[in-house]
Formats: sequence, C-alpha cells, structure tokens
Amino acid sequence: MNPRLRELQPYPFEKLRALLGPAPPPDSGPTPIDLSVGEPKHPAPDFVCETLADNLAQLSTYPTTKGTPALRTAISAWLQRRFGLDAPDPEREILPLNGTREGLFSLAQCVIEPTPGALVVMPNPCYQIYEGAALLAGAQPHYLACDAAAGFVPDYRSVAETVWDRCQLLYLCSPGNPTGAVIPLETLEYLIELADRHDFLIASDECYSEIYPDESAPPPGLLQACAALGRRDFSRCLAFHSLSKRSNLPGLRSGFVAGDARVMQEFLRYRTYHGCTLPVPHQLASIAAWNDEAHVRDNRRQYREKFAAVLEVLDGHLEVAMPDAGFYLWPRTPIDDETFARRLYTEQGVTVVPGRYLARPTAAGNPGEHRVRIALVAPLATCREAALRVRRLLEQC
Repeated sequence: MNPRLRELQPYPFEKLRALLGPAPPPDSGPTPIDLSVGEPKHPAPDFVCETLADNLAQLSTYPTTKGTPALRTAISAWLQRRFGLDAPDPEREILPLNGTREGLFSLAQCVIEPTPGALVVMPNPCYQIYEGAALLAGAQPHYLACDAAAGFVPDYRSVAETVWDRCQLLYLCSPGNPTGAVIPLETLEYLIELADRHDFLIASDECYSEIYPDESAPPPGLLQACAALGRRDFSRCLAFHSLSKRSNLPGLRSGFVAGDARVMQEFLRYRTYHGCTLPVPHQLASIAAWNDEAHVRDNRRQYREKFAAVLEVLDGHLEVAMPDAGFYLWPRTPIDDETFARRLYTEQGVTVVPGRYLARPTAAGNPGEHRVRIALVAPLATCREAALRVRRLLEQC
C-alpha cells in the first residue's frame, strides 16, 4: 500500500460519529436535525432536471476529458458576466470537473514536485481535501490560522519568506469553509504578486462564491484579481467553481477549473489518465444551469431568510455573526466545542461539527477550538427550530 495513506487523518464526519456514538432509538427525544453536512437541501432547478432527463439517450456516448465546446463556452460566458473578465479561452483555459473536490485533489497530484521540504500552504481551518492532496502528492501541509481578530482571513503578509520559497501550491478558500470569510480583492492581488516572486501556483476554491447576502456586492475571485492587475494570461492562477452550492446540484457532480493555459495543458494530460469525465447529459444540464441566474438569486434569498431567522433567535445568547458569504455559521461556544456538540446532539437532537475537527493544532493552538460549524441547509422552519434548541442548551450551560 502507498505509505502516504497512513498520513491521512480521519475525515471530520468519522470523528463526529465516534463522538456522538450510536443514533438514539426512534421516539427517544426531539426529532433529529442534522446541520453538520454542507449539502444543499433547496430543490434542484426544474429546468436543469428536465434537460438532464431529455438527454439520457446520450449516456450511450463516451464523454471526452475536455468536455464539449458548448459547455466550455457557456462557462467562459458565465465567468465573463460574473467577474467582468475578457472571455477566457474555452479551448485552452477551461476544463470541466466532476465537482470541485476531485479537481482540487487531483491538481496537487499533477503539479507538485515531491522534493524534500516541498510545502502546500492552506488556511486553517480548511476543507480537508487540501491537506490530503498535499500529503498524497509528497508535500507537507503548512497551515495559516484564520482568526477572528483578522476577520478569519490568514495574515499572508506575516508569513516568513522561507515558507513562500518552499511553497509549490497555495490553496485559497473564498468564501471560506467554515468561516464564510471573503478574501479582499487587494489581498488576492498581493498573493498573485507573491506567487510571481516565489514561483508557486494558486488554486482558489470559490465554490461558495454565489451565496452572499448583498446582491450588489458579490465576492471577488482570483481571476478577477488577475484582470485588475492586467494579467490576461492568468499566469500561476487557477479558480475552481461548482454547481453544487450555486444551483443546489450536489449530485450532478459538475464544476470547472479555469486559468493559466500552461498549467491547464498539463492538467488535461494528467486527467486523460486520471479518468474523470463528465457524462454528456450532465454537461448539457450544466450548460442550462450556468446560463441562468434567476434560480441563483432565489437561492440567495432563501439563505438570507434563514440567516435572519436564526441570528434573531441566537442574538444575545451566542457569540455569532453573519458571515461574509456562504451558508455556514461559525459561532464561538461557551464550553469546549466537542462537549457543546455532544450535548446539543444528546439533549436537543441537533447535529453540528466541532470546530477542532475542521482545523489542525499548531504551535499557536487550534483555531477551531471553542467553535462549531452550523450548516443552514435545512428548510427555514427547521433551521429556526434548531436555533431555538441551541438557545435552550445555552440556557443550561
């Protein structure tokens, strides 16, 4: 077996199952409410489902790794509309993915040169895929704390030059999982300049970018920062997007990566061996989704309503704030996060994730301790009921 597999940590949900133990028997307590998994529960758009159903006959066709020109053109047009870019080249600068997860992971396997001391830099807490991708590619993760004092964005300017010298790949997550923090455009521009000086790649995970509270202030993206710097070639920059959160289509497994054509050429070569291709009916359904914004605006409206209802219930009871974007709350708990999560589950029937499971301990501590991640993915009434149960637990703490 690959010895690097032994370096992988259990996934947060494995730790959560061990913490909570067996599910309680039916009728033994409150109706369970699971807010631990970031799986959208809003209905999938009807027109996307209809497109998928109307094209099932194309399951008899082998899809190509590169995807259809029509899909890549639709993605290019969306990037142009959303981020104000000159249209990225559908032929050289865009590749479809089976969701962002496999793309973020496989990129590291493609681009990392496993030399002694190689680093992959990432936020802490973060999506655990970044860590696993680094370890299995033969590099070491280097964690940058996302603290409340800095708005949950890492202090990139305080990172030692020796770290950047060893860095081969920098993972960004904006809006952040689990913090919801958005990296400002000027910080993205600084990181691009830093990548030039130290010759590393930036992979920006932007899969929550279309869930934000203010319709007039969408989160900026890495390719947008490239454009602001006049870098039409997106050198050293790759942005990852998905339909899972934007369009409530997690089961479609459809996303894309766009950016540096030089890197994309090698990534395409890797992917022809890797074997991840998007079925043609999924590609056609994806075109329909990327071409429509009405369902995305309605999606944001529903999340705004849930945030408003939940924060109203928790106001004055829990240290929690509206995130910049995304659908998570990242509150500070009055007792340690594992105890809070276990009691919330056993006493109130609500499942959340202890923050320490999403972060890593460093010399400066674990930035996830005394926090929990709450995914507001359930219906409005269910989210409000969960908030009331959290408040009841807090009254007993």
